[in-house]
Amino acid sequence: MESLFDSAAEEAHRSQEPLAVRMRPRGLDEVIGQRHLLGPGTPLRRLVESEAPMSLFLWGPPGTGKTTLAYVVSNVTKRRFVEVSAVSAGVKDVRAAIDQARRDLGMTGRQTVLFVDEVHRFNKAQQDALLPAVENRWVTFIGATTENPFFSVISPLLSRSLLLTLEPLSEDDVRAVLERAVADPRGLGGRVTLRPDALDQLVRLAGGDARRSLTYLEAAALLADETGDVTIEVVEKAVDKAAVRYDRQGDQHYDVISAFIKSMRGSDADAALHYLARMVEAGEDPRFIARRIVIFASEDVGMADPSCLQVAVAAAQAVEFIGLPEGRINLAQAVIHCALAPKSNAVVKAIGAASDDVRRGLIGQVPGHLRDAHYQGAAKLGHGKGYQYPHDFEHGLVRQDYVPKELLERRYYEPTRHGAEGRFAERWAKIRAFLRGEGDPKAG
Repeated sequence: MESLFDSAAEEAHRSQEPLAVRMRPRGLDEVIGQRHLLGPGTPLRRLVESEAPMSLFLWGPPGTGKTTLAYVVSNVTKRRFVEVSAVSAGVKDVRAAIDQARRDLGMTGRQTVLFVDEVHRFNKAQQDALLPAVENRWVTFIGATTENPFFSVISPLLSRSLLLTLEPLSEDDVRAVLERAVADPRGLGGRVTLRPDALDQLVRLAGGDARRSLTYLEAAALLADETGDVTIEVVEKAVDKAAVRYDRQGDQHYDVISAFIKSMRGSDADAALHYLARMVEAGEDPRFIARRIVIFASEDVGMADPSCLQVAVAAAQAVEFIGLPEGRINLAQAVIHCALAPKSNAVVKAIGAASDDVRRGLIGQVPGHLRDAHYQGAAKLGHGKGYQYPHDFEHGLVRQDYVPKELLERRYYEPTRHGAEGRFAERWAKIRAFLRGEGDPKAG
């Protein structure tokens, strides 16, 4: 009777757990996504199949399965699972967990998986406290981080551990997570019907985050409790977010990105921000957006504001570094900068004109004095002969031919007078005139 009571109590407790917790995989074969980490012979497989403790860092965006993988390792290997959050734990908590793991290992031989979530939040002293346990293999240490561990983890700890990089879940992966949760007895057990358009909306809202997708599904299922029918309207009400009509492979994708680029080109920052928000909220890959901004910075701004490219590249790196949702702020800053910058397409026109000449065969021979003269025998061929080193001359300029003679009259870079490019235009005009024998070097 007691065992039946205990079983019922345990079942009641599990029913109160969040859906994302109930749906945690029990083995590696149940893990969705991260196929590059789960194949035969991979470090993770070896850890599960081996009795020897190991130390791992799992680095990846939120919701990609870092906690899940740590739990699976513990479950499959029958090791005690101890989770410590770097947000709230201190050195005392870390040492207490390690001491308990040592006692268990000494008294019963049972090993412990010590999982430290958001390990990048630990300071140096807290990370130092982990070193003895890692070095002496008192625990199987697994640290999870959303930030680059090479910047946030001390070298001694990182050098004693394997670093595994988790990739964002694909839309198909998230879809599989949701479909399993609807059908699995541990999840919703078929008690609700998830309409296809509602499923698509949940996938979009998740943004590659499996935990978020399950949290949204659970909220929607509660609202649909009477009918059991999870429609897109139910999802919108549950998540308080209207469905953005946007197909990443369809017309909307091309129409919105086109409007986004043209709004920045037209210097309408508000319009550009609208289309940015539309793409982000629809689940567009932020790296795709960042790449378009980087291209725009050279194609439509160019030398009119050279700092625009720096801002765009920095935003792209920030998106890779921190991901969404915070990365949208970096993207927004770059969008505003690009939209308000003075515009010039002189750069793209210059490389286009040069490429056209090359394709038409207007190439010519590299002038002899510019050819490589570093290898043995080059001097006998006359390579480098007569080359004049610009740094030896006043203003760093010396009159000599840099292009093949067939191209002496060709012009590629035709700067505008917009923004900073006006200064470059004046300087380039003087330099070009001098190099072609038409001006004074002091004018450069």
